[in-house]
Amino acid sequence: MKTFTFLFLFLGLTSVAQAQSMFRGNAAHTGAYPGVAPREFHRVKWKFPTGARVVGSPVIQDKVIYFGSDDGNVYAVDAESGQQIWKTATRGPVPCTPAIDHGRVYVGSYDGKFYALDAQSGAVKWKFATEGERRFEAKGLHGWQPKTQTFADAFDVFLSSPAVVDGAVYFGSGDGNLYSLDANSGELRWKFKTGDVVHASPAIVNGVAFVGSWDSYFYAVDVFSGKEKWRYHAGEDPLVHNQVGFQSSPAVVDGVVYTGCRDAQLYALDAVTGKEKWKFDNALSWVITSPAVVERKVYFGTSDSSLYHVVEAANGKPILKKEDKAYLFSSPAVTNDVVFIGVLNGTLEARDRNSGELLWEFQTEKSKQNANWVLTGERRFNVPLLFFDVWREGPLVSVDRQFAIGAIFSSPLVAKGVVYFGSTDGFLYALE
Repeated sequence: MKTFTFLFLFLGLTSVAQAQSMFRGNAAHTGAYPGVAPREFHRVKWKFPTGARVVGSPVIQDKVIYFGSDDGNVYAVDAESGQQIWKTATRGPVPCTPAIDHGRVYVGSYDGKFYALDAQSGAVKWKFATEGERRFEAKGLHGWQPKTQTFADAFDVFLSSPAVVDGAVYFGSGDGNLYSLDANSGELRWKFKTGDVVHASPAIVNGVAFVGSWDSYFYAVDVFSGKEKWRYHAGEDPLVHNQVGFQSSPAVVDGVVYTGCRDAQLYALDAVTGKEKWKFDNALSWVITSPAVVERKVYFGTSDSSLYHVVEAANGKPILKKEDKAYLFSSPAVTNDVVFIGVLNGTLEARDRNSGELLWEFQTEKSKQNANWVLTGERRFNVPLLFFDVWREGPLVSVDRQFAIGAIFSSPLVAKGVVYFGSTDGFLYALE
């Protein structure tokens, strides 16, 4: 019976993914991917160069990979050969995951525009102007000096990835709004105002949009009216603004919303009432990864503590914990027996789904080169050398060096035995 249920789940997800390819595989953001996955690394099938870092995640539709790059382009690439089919330029970086529906590619850009492109040609069908993009910012952010200076958060690396459901497209924005547009025309259906940047990606389930904001609140919004159904207040950090804000995107399964937060908690909230069912404390370490929820288990990673966790979906009790070598911003992709996740030290990891043991890992060339000695011999961050100064431009130099080693923020896509992901080295990879 258990085997039948498992197969039914993945067959169901297959039909969803084929109809609507988007961040985390579906509008519920479960993070589950059907089919076989490589338990051994064989080769780089191909790698595709762009002009800047690739921190968003790829999606696949009809044997074509779609993704964005910080070079300002949206790309369509043949999944088998890695050859470019088309690229379309925006006027800003594209650090988010496109959504594909009914022959259109939906994606946002740091130029403050949201685009609908023709999936076959890349031609712009329509574009919508938001009130403008920006990063989360605060005075004395993370303890950076001077404390009266406003800093943009260099770790606010993603834009909100859209979800498309029943002819409407939903996404968040740095202007603090959650938007709903008509997917065909691009006309505004409604916008819902929060108190700060919304770069988490909304999950859409049972007529409700679920998303967190950097204002420390998590929201449930009616998709028909754009009215708030409930909100949940997470932690605050008025001193250095480090332990605050939702950067993780939610997964919604069996009436429960699972989401990480920068207040170092993983939350499970009742989808109808917003009442907290449980929370898992991560000892001041951010939960940026969007959790994957499969067969009553929740998979996620942490930043500073660099831990890979699996907990029970019903109560948050630990099932397994594995120490990693560097921060985890990438979200886990769960297949039938392997879990894939990217690490900021420039490696992609494949872990056994049941035991959590490392099966294999792939290291980018930039990580191997290790410019400026960012990594130790064990591929951990060389903290004393890397984070050398908290004054003025010092933290920004440190972050730039950290990101320059081929870090993997991108969440892996698994399709037909191939793992696809981007890196800050500017490449999109296909591994098998």
